[in-house]
Amino acid sequence: MSRTTRRAALAAATVALALTAAACSSSDGSGSSSGPSASSSGSSAFQAQHKGGTLKLVAHAAAGSFDPQVNYTLQYWQLFQSMYDGLLAFKKVDGQESFTVVPDLATAMPKVTNGGKTYTFTLRKGVTFSNGKALTTDDVVASFQRIFKVSSPTAGTFYNGIVGADACLKTPASCTLSKGVIGDAKANTVTVNLTGADPEFEYKLAVPHAVVVPKDSPTKDAGTKPLPSTGPYMAASYDPNRALKLVRNPHFKEWSREAEPQGYPDVIDYTFGQTVESEVTAVENGQADWMFDAPPADRLNEIGTKYASQAHVNPLTAFWYATLNVNTAPFNNKLARQAINWAVDRSAVVRLYGGTNLASPACTILPPGFPGHVDSCDYTKGGGTTWKAADLAKAKALVKQSGTAGQEVGIVVQDDDVNKSIGQYLQSLLTQLGYKATLKPLSGNIQFTYIQNTKNKVQLALTSWYQDYPAASDFLNVLLSCASYHPGSDSSINISGFCDKGVDAKMQAALKTSQTDKASADKQWGAIDQQIMGASPVVPLINPKLIDFTSTRVGDYRFSKQFYMLVGQLWVK
Repeated sequence: MSRTTRRAALAAATVALALTAAACSSSDGSGSSSGPSASSSGSSAFQAQHKGGTLKLVAHAAAGSFDPQVNYTLQYWQLFQSMYDGLLAFKKVDGQESFTVVPDLATAMPKVTNGGKTYTFTLRKGVTFSNGKALTTDDVVASFQRIFKVSSPTAGTFYNGIVGADACLKTPASCTLSKGVIGDAKANTVTVNLTGADPEFEYKLAVPHAVVVPKDSPTKDAGTKPLPSTGPYMAASYDPNRALKLVRNPHFKEWSREAEPQGYPDVIDYTFGQTVESEVTAVENGQADWMFDAPPADRLNEIGTKYASQAHVNPLTAFWYATLNVNTAPFNNKLARQAINWAVDRSAVVRLYGGTNLASPACTILPPGFPGHVDSCDYTKGGGTTWKAADLAKAKALVKQSGTAGQEVGIVVQDDDVNKSIGQYLQSLLTQLGYKATLKPLSGNIQFTYIQNTKNKVQLALTSWYQDYPAASDFLNVLLSCASYHPGSDSSINISGFCDKGVDAKMQAALKTSQTDKASADKQWGAIDQQIMGASPVVPLINPKLIDFTSTRVGDYRFSKQFYMLVGQLWVK
């Protein structure tokens, strides 16, 4: 998802997790999961008898800016689904259908002409922002301009194909996209012109960075001042140190149940600053309805037995990985980077994350089951297509050959228990390899932006990536292309700083191939994945699963493969 979209996971394996995995619901496309009075279909009509109440969410930390065109975390992309709308949206259902793109602020899917380079949308009438102003074509045009003016993290990768985007990327403040995005108020249409056909463009229009906000929105990151929304909820207040409060948008009228269904809770309260221990207790006692963070190891037994029916297990197309800064010593040396890949014991990381029920070792950037994935493992003892064991002897030999032994390496992680424990393991491992390793835990509220900014000179960081949409480019092009590297910016998602013109050319070729032959393009992406792994700018660690722990008050739990738990569709009454 999103992006970075990150979600902490359970901390350690216990026998109870096997019970949890068997007893709890899972997202397999089979419909609704456990919870009181669960309905039988994700597309069913709104059930007014379940409307009302306050849904209480808890997290250890906030996720930074609440600007939908800037924030790039699962934590808030999940909420934005019930707040903001784009021309298109991913279907708000559970299962595989949640990858389907449907019309949202547009009345229908776009008319695509000019060899796949021109998209024409007709705008819905009668849609109103939460501030009472009617949505117009001017708002749509201004929102596309704003993607560049606020230096949205995906401006250079998702929307750089819009005519005029090159000029906007160079000088964001003067962005007009005058020939790229054209509004016709009389016809109530918006036309988007691309420089070349893009088979993924509809996906890109369905993620939060392309939502429509009022034309007079600030042309800089709105930060803690939420922007007016068009969906069923709006933000009443936001203090990243304390809480976020969402209330009903009084101007919202459901125009498409598939794209933007009416929400059930009257209020969504999201509080920050609690310990994970207190979060678990709050959910168990019904004082909170859902926790974002990972329950600590000493609480897993009770969750897996006494509260098993309240835990929902879902496989994810995602990976946790370590970034290695290719522009700073010691990792400007490829041998040093390869040494870390050989040295990391992925099974140890799986155990720290929560065990084999919750994760598996990762060898590639593209997750298993994802377009373009190839079973391949460059860095496993004895070779093969899957990870078996680390090769510490080989790693030490590479460190010696690189001449980097004895150098200092800082490791930046989030400060929750899971991230810190993996960070401590990496610190110990680097020390074993002969480096002087130090650990720097940061709040989840700031860590992700911190590790993106080259001014902070981060050498190694622990982070994760959850798909934005189901296409290989969303991992490889977004995370490791030259266009995603922006020195000095908090929005430089290519955290390793990896920029290889040859690899970039192959990515562009794969994108072009995908316009006519997706299967061939996926083979190209698989080869690119393996080539990047040879250069070793990142260390794939694990492919995770997710457990949502909810209270007994919650009904109609639904898990979108695209945006995860559908917050606004939960029943608390």
